[in-house]
Amino acid sequence: MTIKSCVVKDYMARTLVTFKPETDVLDAIHELVKHRIAGAPVVDDEGNLLGMLSELDCMKVALDAGYHGTWGGPVRDFMSDGVKTVDADMSIIDLAQLFISTPYRRYPVIQNTRLVGQISRRDVLRALESLAKG
Repeated sequence: MTIKSCVVKDYMARTLVTFKPETDVLDAIHELVKHRIAGAPVVDDEGNLLGMLSELDCMKVALDAGYHGTWGGPVRDFMSDGVKTVDADMSIIDLAQLFISTPYRRYPVIQNTRLVGQISRRDVLRALESLAKG
């Protein structure tokens, strides 16, 4: 296999922590901390990607508590929508170019409108290392 023939689905993470839009954001924060992850996709019952909940999004919880005295609420009120995704069949080379030209550290991976995984900068490096070793 050559670097030009490598695609996202060969190196993406397939087992993900995900949230439903109605999940309480405090429960979601607990899961992010427990799993030591910086964010997770928010999906509907069919697996369609609705948004992402990041550590930065969760900071809004602290602001709400400080300004309004309210703690928590549904993830849908805190998540980011309009998330940039990549296709499972995208080449690793094209993905590397995308990472270089954007500030993102990871992308949700979509196949036929469904969330099927996530790919990070580190996964691209893992692909390069694997190919270099032959």
